[in-house]
Amino acid sequence: MLDRDGFRPNVGIILLNQKNQVFWGKRIRTHSWQFPQGGIDRGESPEQAMFRELHEEIGLMPDHVRIVARTRDWLRYEVPERYIRRDARGHYKGQKQIWFLLQLTGHDWNLNLRATNHPEFDAWRWNDYWVPLDVVVEFKRGVYEMALRELARYLPRNDHRNRYLRSGMRTRDGEQGPHDAMPGPGMELPPGATFEPNPQGRAHPDAIKGKHAS
Repeated sequence: MLDRDGFRPNVGIILLNQKNQVFWGKRIRTHSWQFPQGGIDRGESPEQAMFRELHEEIGLMPDHVRIVARTRDWLRYEVPERYIRRDARGHYKGQKQIWFLLQLTGHDWNLNLRATNHPEFDAWRWNDYWVPLDVVVEFKRGVYEMALRELARYLPRNDHRNRYLRSGMRTRDGEQGPHDAMPGPGMELPPGATFEPNPQGRAHPDAIKGKHAS
């Protein structure tokens, strides 16, 4: 289902834990990391598509999350021709997305990367909100920057310890920082999957500044 300009309607999902860290998934059999996303089927609203993709890609149900905010308008990116099937070239240009900011109200062990027979991710981690865009496929980086910046104003307020979490330091009571996070005891990953706590070094609040889609 394409619009008149050749863009497929799509949703993107930024999932927060209680420390305002975001779910960061590694695309299966690649070195690219990204947020959950997927197409809107005919007859679906963006919210309905978001909940369907949330379950299909990371196993969560509507009662595991709370919607915090969504982008006001469509955010678009074009897909390079080499990634487009030959029979779709000339018609398909890319994706137009509504992005949702969600708060996890369930637990880490509710996440399940094998909720379907066609998993999208083979590893995951919690990452600082300002994710390192150099591990995202290049043509999506501009949309990621726009979505993160627009939705940042809606981040739930955390207590004073959040400054330690952002800096990667441990709090005085020994609470883990963002790079010490480990999956919950019930986490299921596809065969051969690994949990990679730090795929490309520390993320920094300024990590996405100056990065744009090609």
